[in-house]
Amino acid sequence: MGNKYLPERSVKAVWHPCTQMKQHEMSPLVPIARGEGVWLYDFEGGRCLDAIGSWWVNLFGHANPRINAAIRDQLDKLEHVMLAGFTHEPVVELSERLSKLVSGQLGHCFYGSDGASAIEIALKMSFHYWRNSGHPEKNGFVSLQNDYHGETLGALSVTDVALFRDQYAPLLRHSAHVLTPDWRHASAGESARDYALRAAAALEAHLAEHHAETAALIVEPLVQGAAGMGMYHPDYLKLARKLCDKYQVHLIADEIAVGFGRTGTMFACEQANIVPDFLCLAKGLSGGYLPLSVVMTTDAVYQAFYDDEITRGFLHSHTHAGNALACRAALAALDIFEQDPIIETNRAKAAHLNHAAQPLASHPKVRNFRNCGMIWAFEVETIDPAFAGKFFQAALKQELLLRPLGNTVYFMPPYIIDEQEMDFLVAGTLRALDAQKK
Repeated sequence: MGNKYLPERSVKAVWHPCTQMKQHEMSPLVPIARGEGVWLYDFEGGRCLDAIGSWWVNLFGHANPRINAAIRDQLDKLEHVMLAGFTHEPVVELSERLSKLVSGQLGHCFYGSDGASAIEIALKMSFHYWRNSGHPEKNGFVSLQNDYHGETLGALSVTDVALFRDQYAPLLRHSAHVLTPDWRHASAGESARDYALRAAAALEAHLAEHHAETAALIVEPLVQGAAGMGMYHPDYLKLARKLCDKYQVHLIADEIAVGFGRTGTMFACEQANIVPDFLCLAKGLSGGYLPLSVVMTTDAVYQAFYDDEITRGFLHSHTHAGNALACRAALAALDIFEQDPIIETNRAKAAHLNHAAQPLASHPKVRNFRNCGMIWAFEVETIDPAFAGKFFQAALKQELLLRPLGNTVYFMPPYIIDEQEMDFLVAGTLRALDAQKK
Protein backbone atom coordinates (compact mmCIF):
# COMPACT_ATOMS: atom_id res chain seq x y z
CA MET A 1 0.00 0.00 0.00
CA GLY A 2 1.27 3.46 -0.86
CA ASN A 3 1.77 6.51 1.32
CA LYS A 4 -1.56 7.82 0.05
CA TYR A 5 -3.27 5.47 2.48
CA LEU A 6 -0.93 6.06 5.43
CA PRO A 7 -3.47 8.00 7.61
CA GLU A 8 -6.11 5.31 7.09
CA ARG A 9 -3.63 2.56 7.93
CA SER A 10 -2.41 4.43 11.01
CA VAL A 11 -5.95 4.85 12.40
CA LYS A 12 -6.50 1.10 12.07
CA ALA A 13 -3.16 0.01 13.53
CA VAL A 14 -1.92 2.79 15.84
CA TRP A 15 -3.66 3.99 18.99
CA HIS A 16 -2.46 7.59 19.03
CA PRO A 17 -1.62 9.40 22.30
CA CYS A 18 -3.84 11.97 23.97
CA THR A 19 -6.43 11.47 21.21
CA GLN A 20 -10.09 10.59 20.89
CA MET A 21 -9.61 8.24 17.94
CA LYS A 22 -13.19 8.66 16.72
CA GLN A 23 -12.39 12.27 15.80
CA HIS A 24 -10.14 11.05 13.03
CA GLU A 25 -13.23 9.94 11.12
CA MET A 26 -13.68 13.64 10.32
CA SER A 27 -10.13 14.96 10.75
CA PRO A 28 -7.62 12.65 9.06
CA LEU A 29 -4.14 12.25 10.51
CA VAL A 30 -1.42 14.37 8.92
CA PRO A 31 1.17 12.08 7.27
CA ILE A 32 4.76 13.36 7.59
CA ALA A 33 7.46 12.10 5.25
CA ARG A 34 10.42 14.16 6.42
CA GLY A 35 11.54 17.20 8.39
CA GLU A 36 14.05 19.91 7.64
CA GLY A 37 14.76 22.85 9.91
CA VAL A 38 11.51 24.29 11.25
CA TRP A 39 9.50 22.59 8.49
CA LEU A 40 7.65 19.28 8.29
CA TYR A 41 6.81 17.89 4.83
CA ASP A 42 4.15 15.44 3.67
CA PHE A 43 4.57 12.93 0.85
CA GLU A 44 3.32 15.35 -1.82
CA GLY A 45 5.73 18.11 -0.83
CA GLY A 46 3.24 20.10 1.26
CA ARG A 47 4.78 21.69 4.32
CA CYS A 48 3.95 23.16 7.73
CA LEU A 49 6.04 25.19 10.14
CA ASP A 50 6.51 23.26 13.38
CA ALA A 51 5.57 26.13 15.70
CA ILE A 52 5.26 23.91 18.79
CA GLY A 53 8.55 22.03 18.49
CA SER A 54 6.76 18.70 18.03
CA TRP A 55 5.28 18.69 21.54
CA TRP A 56 7.93 21.03 22.98
CA VAL A 57 10.97 18.85 22.29
CA ASN A 58 12.72 20.13 19.17
CA LEU A 59 15.39 22.73 19.88
CA PHE A 60 17.56 22.90 16.78
CA GLY A 61 15.29 21.89 13.94
CA HIS A 62 14.44 18.63 12.24
CA ALA A 63 17.26 16.58 10.70
CA ASN A 64 19.87 18.83 12.27
CA PRO A 65 23.14 17.88 10.53
CA ARG A 66 25.29 18.18 13.67
CA ILE A 67 23.06 15.96 15.79
CA ASN A 68 22.61 13.55 12.86
CA ALA A 69 26.40 13.20 12.52
CA ALA A 70 26.84 12.44 16.22
CA ILE A 71 24.21 9.71 16.17
CA ARG A 72 25.69 8.16 13.00
CA ASP A 73 29.12 8.09 14.64
CA GLN A 74 27.74 6.44 17.77
CA LEU A 75 25.90 3.81 15.70
CA ASP A 76 29.23 2.35 14.62
CA LYS A 77 30.44 2.09 18.24
CA LEU A 78 27.66 1.14 20.65
CA GLU A 79 23.90 1.43 20.37
CA HIS A 80 22.96 0.33 23.91
CA VAL A 81 24.15 -1.53 26.96
CA MET A 82 22.31 -1.90 30.22
CA LEU A 83 23.37 0.63 32.84
CA ALA A 84 23.10 -1.82 35.74
CA GLY A 85 26.66 -3.04 36.29
CA PHE A 86 27.95 -1.45 33.06
CA THR A 87 28.75 2.04 31.87
CA HIS A 88 29.86 3.81 28.68
CA GLU A 89 31.54 7.02 27.63
CA PRO A 90 28.52 9.02 26.38
CA VAL A 91 26.55 8.64 29.63
CA VAL A 92 29.55 9.57 31.79
CA GLU A 93 30.42 12.61 29.68
CA LEU A 94 26.79 13.75 29.58
CA SER A 95 26.45 13.45 33.36
CA GLU A 96 29.63 15.44 33.94
CA ARG A 97 28.61 18.18 31.51
CA LEU A 98 25.11 18.48 32.93
CA SER A 99 26.58 18.82 36.42
CA LYS A 100 28.83 21.66 35.22
CA LEU A 101 25.76 23.51 33.93
CA VAL A 102 24.54 23.76 37.54
CA SER A 103 28.00 24.54 38.94
CA GLY A 104 28.43 21.00 40.26
CA GLN A 105 25.69 21.43 42.85
CA LEU A 106 23.65 18.57 41.37
CA GLY A 107 26.40 16.05 40.77
CA HIS A 108 24.46 12.79 40.52
CA CYS A 109 22.41 11.84 37.43
CA PHE A 110 19.80 9.08 37.32
CA TYR A 111 18.42 8.34 33.83
CA GLY A 112 14.98 7.41 32.52
CA SER A 113 13.24 7.41 29.16
CA ASP A 114 10.81 10.34 29.22
CA GLY A 115 9.46 13.14 31.35
CA ALA A 116 6.94 11.11 33.31
CA SER A 117 9.58 8.53 34.21
CA ALA A 118 11.82 11.34 35.49
CA ILE A 119 9.00 12.54 37.75
CA GLU A 120 8.46 9.00 39.04
CA ILE A 121 12.18 8.79 39.83
CA ALA A 122 12.23 12.09 41.70
CA LEU A 123 9.11 11.26 43.75
CA LYS A 124 10.39 7.81 44.71
CA MET A 125 13.86 9.12 45.45
CA SER A 126 12.54 11.84 47.76
CA PHE A 127 10.24 9.37 49.54
CA HIS A 128 13.08 6.85 49.95
CA TYR A 129 15.50 9.53 51.14
CA TRP A 130 13.27 10.41 54.07
CA ARG A 131 12.72 6.73 54.84
CA ASN A 132 16.47 6.10 54.86
CA SER A 133 16.91 9.21 57.01
CA GLY A 134 14.59 7.92 59.72
CA HIS A 135 11.51 9.95 58.75
CA PRO A 136 9.15 7.51 57.00
CA GLU A 137 6.23 9.77 57.96
CA LYS A 138 7.46 12.32 55.40
CA ASN A 139 5.82 10.64 52.42
CA GLY A 140 3.36 13.21 51.02
CA PHE A 141 3.76 15.59 48.11
CA VAL A 142 2.65 19.12 47.33
CA SER A 143 2.28 20.66 43.88
CA LEU A 144 0.74 23.80 42.43
CA GLN A 145 -2.85 24.15 41.30
CA ASN A 146 -2.95 23.49 37.54
CA ASP A 147 0.49 21.84 37.49
CA TYR A 148 1.11 19.06 34.98
CA HIS A 149 3.81 16.46 35.61
CA GLY A 150 2.90 13.50 33.42
CA GLU A 151 0.39 10.71 33.03
CA THR A 152 1.90 7.68 34.74
CA LEU A 153 0.24 7.02 38.09
CA GLY A 154 2.83 8.66 40.31
CA ALA A 155 3.22 11.69 38.05
CA LEU A 156 -0.53 11.98 37.66
CA SER A 157 -0.93 11.96 41.44
CA VAL A 158 0.86 15.34 41.59
CA THR A 159 -0.85 16.67 38.46
CA ASP A 160 -3.80 19.02 38.78
CA VAL A 161 -5.27 19.08 35.28
CA ALA A 162 -8.77 17.58 35.40
CA LEU A 163 -8.77 16.39 31.79
CA PHE A 164 -5.93 13.98 32.52
CA ARG A 165 -6.51 13.27 36.19
CA ASP A 166 -10.21 12.80 36.88
CA GLN A 167 -10.78 9.57 34.94
CA TYR A 168 -8.01 7.84 36.90
CA ALA A 169 -8.63 9.39 40.33
CA PRO A 170 -9.39 6.04 42.05
CA LEU A 171 -5.93 4.79 41.08
CA LEU A 172 -4.02 7.81 42.35
CA ARG A 173 -2.28 8.60 45.61
CA HIS A 174 -3.61 11.71 47.32
CA SER A 175 -1.47 14.84 47.14
CA ALA A 176 -2.02 18.48 48.05
CA HIS A 177 -2.23 21.39 45.60
CA VAL A 178 -1.50 24.95 46.72
CA LEU A 179 -2.38 28.26 45.10
CA THR A 180 -0.86 28.71 41.63
CA PRO A 181 1.35 31.80 41.14
CA ASP A 182 0.14 32.09 37.49
CA TRP A 183 -0.44 35.85 37.13
CA ARG A 184 -3.61 35.33 35.05
CA HIS A 185 -5.32 34.65 38.40
CA ALA A 186 -4.19 37.91 40.03
CA SER A 187 -6.77 40.36 41.28
CA ALA A 188 -7.38 43.60 39.40
CA GLY A 189 -4.45 45.93 39.98
CA GLU A 190 -2.30 43.20 41.56
CA SER A 191 1.13 42.86 39.90
CA ALA A 192 2.59 39.53 38.84
CA ARG A 193 5.14 39.78 41.65
CA ASP A 194 2.58 40.70 44.30
CA TYR A 195 0.41 37.79 43.28
CA ALA A 196 3.45 35.46 43.39
CA LEU A 197 4.10 36.65 46.95
CA ARG A 198 0.49 35.92 47.86
CA ALA A 199 0.81 32.41 46.41
CA ALA A 200 4.05 31.90 48.35
CA ALA A 201 2.25 32.91 51.55
CA ALA A 202 -0.34 30.21 50.83
CA LEU A 203 2.49 27.71 50.35
CA GLU A 204 3.99 28.67 53.71
CA ALA A 205 0.65 28.28 55.44
CA HIS A 206 0.37 24.76 54.04
CA LEU A 207 3.93 23.74 54.91
CA ALA A 208 3.66 25.20 58.42
CA GLU A 209 0.80 22.78 59.07
CA HIS A 210 1.87 19.76 57.02
CA HIS A 211 5.68 19.75 56.75
CA ALA A 212 6.04 16.82 59.13
CA GLU A 213 4.33 14.51 56.62
CA THR A 214 5.58 16.21 53.44
CA ALA A 215 8.48 14.80 51.45
CA ALA A 216 8.66 17.33 48.62
CA LEU A 217 7.17 20.27 46.79
CA ILE A 218 7.16 19.79 43.01
CA VAL A 219 6.77 22.73 40.63
CA GLU A 220 6.97 23.59 36.95
CA PRO A 221 9.37 26.56 37.17
CA LEU A 222 8.12 29.84 35.60
CA VAL A 223 5.70 28.23 33.11
CA GLN A 224 2.87 25.78 33.81
CA GLY A 225 2.65 24.11 30.42
CA ALA A 226 -0.46 21.99 30.04
CA ALA A 227 -2.49 24.47 32.10
CA GLY A 228 -2.29 26.82 29.13
CA MET A 229 1.25 28.18 29.46
CA GLY A 230 0.57 29.90 32.77
CA MET A 231 3.54 32.15 33.56
CA TYR A 232 4.66 33.52 36.91
CA HIS A 233 7.23 35.73 38.60
CA PRO A 234 10.58 34.11 39.53
CA ASP A 235 10.34 35.45 43.09
CA TYR A 236 7.90 32.61 43.77
CA LEU A 237 10.69 30.11 43.14
CA LYS A 238 13.06 32.08 45.37
CA LEU A 239 10.57 32.00 48.24
CA ALA A 240 9.66 28.35 47.61
CA ARG A 241 13.34 27.42 47.98
CA LYS A 242 13.55 29.29 51.29
CA LEU A 243 10.36 27.69 52.56
CA CYS A 244 11.49 24.20 51.62
CA ASP A 245 14.74 24.79 53.51
CA LYS A 246 12.88 26.21 56.52
CA TYR A 247 10.45 23.31 56.76
CA GLN A 248 12.85 20.54 55.63
CA VAL A 249 10.98 19.64 52.46
CA HIS A 250 12.64 18.74 49.16
CA LEU A 251 12.15 21.01 46.14
CA ILE A 252 11.64 19.15 42.84
CA ALA A 253 11.96 21.32 39.74
CA ASP A 254 10.16 19.83 36.75
CA GLU A 255 12.07 21.52 33.93
CA ILE A 256 11.08 18.85 31.43
CA ALA A 257 9.37 21.38 29.15
CA VAL A 258 11.22 24.56 30.12
CA GLY A 259 14.85 23.48 30.43
CA PHE A 260 17.63 24.09 27.91
CA GLY A 261 17.00 27.73 27.15
CA ARG A 262 13.25 27.70 26.64
CA THR A 263 12.54 30.39 29.28
CA GLY A 264 15.49 32.59 28.28
CA THR A 265 18.12 31.02 30.55
CA MET A 266 19.59 27.53 30.33
CA PHE A 267 17.36 26.47 33.23
CA ALA A 268 14.35 28.38 34.50
CA CYS A 269 15.55 28.11 38.12
CA GLU A 270 18.50 30.34 37.23
CA GLN A 271 16.14 33.31 37.02
CA ALA A 272 15.46 32.94 40.74
CA ASN A 273 19.12 32.12 41.48
CA ILE A 274 18.15 28.85 43.17
CA VAL A 275 19.15 25.20 42.92
CA PRO A 276 16.48 22.54 43.57
CA ASP A 277 17.10 19.26 45.37
CA PHE A 278 15.98 17.40 42.25
CA LEU A 279 16.10 18.73 38.68
CA CYS A 280 14.02 16.76 36.16
CA LEU A 281 14.99 17.11 32.49
CA ALA A 282 13.74 15.49 29.28
CA LYS A 283 12.22 16.69 25.96
CA GLY A 284 14.94 19.11 24.77
CA LEU A 285 17.64 17.08 26.56
CA SER A 286 18.37 15.11 23.38
CA GLY A 287 17.50 18.03 21.11
CA GLY A 288 14.12 16.36 20.60
CA TYR A 289 15.68 13.37 18.85
CA LEU A 290 15.47 10.34 21.13
CA PRO A 291 13.68 9.35 24.35
CA LEU A 292 15.88 10.38 27.26
CA SER A 293 15.30 11.89 30.70
CA VAL A 294 17.41 12.51 33.74
CA VAL A 295 16.97 13.42 37.40
CA MET A 296 19.88 15.37 38.83
CA THR A 297 20.32 15.53 42.58
CA THR A 298 22.63 16.55 45.39
CA ASP A 299 25.39 14.70 47.18
CA ALA A 300 23.32 14.83 50.37
CA VAL A 301 20.53 12.84 48.69
CA TYR A 302 23.00 10.42 47.09
CA GLN A 303 24.75 9.71 50.40
CA ALA A 304 21.46 8.75 52.06
CA PHE A 305 21.35 5.70 49.74
CA TYR A 306 25.06 4.78 49.90
CA ASP A 307 25.16 1.78 52.22
CA ASP A 308 26.06 -1.91 52.53
CA GLU A 309 22.38 -2.82 52.78
CA ILE A 310 20.78 -3.33 49.37
CA THR A 311 17.32 -2.20 50.48
CA ARG A 312 18.76 1.23 51.26
CA GLY A 313 19.83 1.55 47.62
CA PHE A 314 17.58 3.18 45.03
CA LEU A 315 15.96 0.09 43.52
CA HIS A 316 14.54 1.61 40.37
CA SER A 317 15.44 0.99 36.74
CA HIS A 318 14.53 1.65 33.12
CA THR A 319 15.59 -0.77 30.39
CA HIS A 320 16.99 1.94 28.13
CA ALA A 321 18.28 4.21 30.91
CA GLY A 322 21.27 6.18 29.66
CA ASN A 323 20.95 4.82 26.13
CA ALA A 324 24.21 5.51 24.27
CA LEU A 325 22.56 6.86 21.10
CA ALA A 326 20.31 9.20 23.08
CA CYS A 327 23.24 10.39 25.19
CA ARG A 328 25.25 11.18 22.06
CA ALA A 329 22.32 13.20 20.71
CA ALA A 330 22.22 15.08 24.03
CA LEU A 331 25.96 15.72 23.89
CA ALA A 332 25.58 17.08 20.36
CA ALA A 333 22.83 19.41 21.56
CA LEU A 334 25.07 20.64 24.39
CA ASP A 335 27.85 21.17 21.84
CA ILE A 336 25.55 23.50 19.91
CA PHE A 337 24.85 25.48 23.07
CA GLU A 338 28.60 25.74 23.74
CA GLN A 339 29.68 26.54 20.18
CA ASP A 340 26.88 28.92 19.19
CA PRO A 341 25.47 31.90 21.15
CA ILE A 342 22.04 30.27 21.41
CA ILE A 343 20.70 32.05 24.51
CA GLU A 344 21.83 35.48 23.30
CA THR A 345 20.51 34.90 19.77
CA ASN A 346 17.19 33.70 21.18
CA ARG A 347 16.78 36.99 23.03
CA ALA A 348 17.08 38.89 19.76
CA LYS A 349 14.63 36.49 18.10
CA ALA A 350 12.16 36.90 20.95
CA ALA A 351 12.35 40.67 20.59
CA HIS A 352 11.65 40.38 16.87
CA LEU A 353 8.67 38.08 17.33
CA ASN A 354 7.24 40.25 20.11
CA HIS A 355 7.40 43.26 17.79
CA ALA A 356 5.95 41.32 14.84
CA ALA A 357 3.16 39.97 17.05
CA GLN A 358 1.77 43.37 18.08
CA PRO A 359 -1.23 43.02 15.71
CA LEU A 360 -1.87 39.64 17.32
CA ALA A 361 -1.57 40.99 20.87
CA SER A 362 -4.04 43.78 20.08
CA HIS A 363 -6.51 41.54 18.20
CA PRO A 364 -10.05 41.94 19.64
CA LYS A 365 -10.34 38.19 20.28
CA VAL A 366 -6.98 37.88 22.04
CA ARG A 367 -6.46 38.04 25.81
CA ASN A 368 -3.32 37.81 27.98
CA PHE A 369 -0.71 37.84 25.23
CA ARG A 370 2.49 36.86 27.05
CA ASN A 371 6.07 35.77 26.49
CA CYS A 372 8.77 34.01 28.50
CA GLY A 373 11.99 33.37 26.60
CA MET A 374 11.08 31.30 23.54
CA ILE A 375 7.51 30.62 24.67
CA TRP A 376 4.53 32.73 23.62
CA ALA A 377 0.88 32.25 24.51
CA PHE A 378 -2.49 33.97 24.44
CA GLU A 379 -6.13 33.12 25.08
CA VAL A 380 -8.76 33.41 22.37
CA GLU A 381 -12.15 34.70 23.46
CA THR A 382 -14.54 32.05 22.15
CA ILE A 383 -17.65 30.14 23.13
CA ASP A 384 -16.95 27.30 20.72
CA PRO A 385 -16.14 24.09 22.67
CA ALA A 386 -14.52 22.70 19.52
CA PHE A 387 -12.21 25.70 19.14
CA ALA A 388 -8.93 23.81 19.60
CA GLY A 389 -9.61 21.32 16.82
CA LYS A 390 -10.95 23.95 14.44
CA PHE A 391 -8.01 26.26 15.04
CA PHE A 392 -5.59 23.38 14.48
CA GLN A 393 -7.18 22.71 11.08
CA ALA A 394 -7.28 26.42 10.20
CA ALA A 395 -3.58 26.71 11.08
CA LEU A 396 -2.69 23.74 8.87
CA LYS A 397 -4.29 25.59 5.94
CA GLN A 398 -1.83 28.39 6.71
CA GLU A 399 1.08 25.89 6.69
CA LEU A 400 1.42 26.03 10.47
CA LEU A 401 1.47 23.32 13.13
CA LEU A 402 -0.34 24.88 16.12
CA ARG A 403 -2.10 22.72 18.70
CA PRO A 404 -4.07 24.87 21.17
CA LEU A 405 -4.52 23.91 24.80
CA GLY A 406 -8.24 24.58 25.14
CA ASN A 407 -8.58 28.20 24.07
CA THR A 408 -4.87 28.92 24.62
CA VAL A 409 -2.75 29.24 21.48
CA TYR A 410 0.99 29.03 22.04
CA PHE A 411 4.27 29.10 20.13
CA MET A 412 7.32 27.02 21.11
CA PRO A 413 9.28 26.91 17.84
CA PRO A 414 12.76 25.43 17.30
CA TYR A 415 15.48 27.94 18.11
CA ILE A 416 16.70 28.00 14.51
CA ILE A 417 13.57 29.85 13.35
CA ASP A 418 14.56 32.97 11.43
CA GLU A 419 12.90 36.38 11.18
CA GLN A 420 11.13 35.60 7.91
CA GLU A 421 9.70 32.41 9.41
CA MET A 422 8.61 34.27 12.55
CA ASP A 423 6.79 36.81 10.39
CA PHE A 424 5.20 33.91 8.49
CA LEU A 425 4.10 32.37 11.81
CA VAL A 426 2.44 35.57 13.04
CA ALA A 427 0.72 36.32 9.74
CA GLY A 428 -0.63 32.78 9.43
CA THR A 429 -1.83 32.78 13.05
CA LEU A 430 -3.75 35.99 12.42
CA ARG A 431 -5.45 34.49 9.36
CA ALA A 432 -6.31 31.31 11.30
CA LEU A 433 -7.73 33.47 14.09
CA ASP A 434 -9.84 35.52 11.71
CA ALA A 435 -11.23 32.30 10.23
CA GLN A 436 -12.87 31.40 13.57
CA LYS A 437 -16.61 32.09 13.52
CA LYS A 438 -17.47 32.25 17.27
